[in-house]
Amino acid sequence: MPTFPNALTDRFTLSNGVEIPQVGFGTWQIPDGPETYDSVAAALAAGYRHIDTAQAYGNEESVGRAVRDSGIPRDEIFVTTKLPAEIKDADEARARFARTTGDLDLGAIDLYLIHAPWPWTEIGKDCREGNIAVWKVFEELYGSGAVRSIGVSNFQVPDLESLIEATDVVPHANQIRYFIGHTQPEVTAFCAEHEILVEAYSPLATGGLLENAELQALARKYGRSVAQLSIRYVLDKGLLPLPKTTTPSRIVENADVDFEISVDDIATLDAMDDPTA
Repeated sequence: MPTFPNALTDRFTLSNGVEIPQVGFGTWQIPDGPETYDSVAAALAAGYRHIDTAQAYGNEESVGRAVRDSGIPRDEIFVTTKLPAEIKDADEARARFARTTGDLDLGAIDLYLIHAPWPWTEIGKDCREGNIAVWKVFEELYGSGAVRSIGVSNFQVPDLESLIEATDVVPHANQIRYFIGHTQPEVTAFCAEHEILVEAYSPLATGGLLENAELQALARKYGRSVAQLSIRYVLDKGLLPLPKTTTPSRIVENADVDFEISVDDIATLDAMDDPTA
């Protein structure tokens, strides 16, 4: 059997006991069809066992086909997908979940997320009642075994508080935009207090970190790329990074992060301003 980096074989444990591989392969902005299929197939061949998609990405069908065609047992691959952000109605949530499970065709979903607390066209809108209604559907799906764990994405502390106060199951995960210089300390602290695993999407700031001179110098010190340094930083913070690339060599590189960043260098990274601001 091939040997894969520890970053790909190590796991976090969600509050319900479900284990989740500590590095995921993100598929945001990868078009459906050969590009998604080939990227997911390359990630699985490289040792990734956690694939992240969403109905809004429009590529669930290709993700599912790549997972099925991989020859890897289904229970060895952790698949995350998401209910579109604009869905804040219970009946529509059930209908969208049925569409997702049909497109993926992978059986039970390992982690199902509310994609955002508000529609992307109305960021900041108060959708607390709708989120509670949808979350109760999520609790039904979780109770029935149709999903193994449930969570949210882009939720801030007030969003989480209103959801937790009105429902029974505390989210198992919260997927947020997180990278060096943009670490959302208030929400990450709240999640830690409530045993909600934080997943970091855009850990490279959608490429925005790669040309940063300070990060380049620090990466050279470790004989690593800025991407590797950035992903290792997320892991050192106890968060789950979701790097995305369609380039096979970078898919491999992004998982080769079995090294240690010194305490002093972590402090330097902690103090950095958002390089994309």
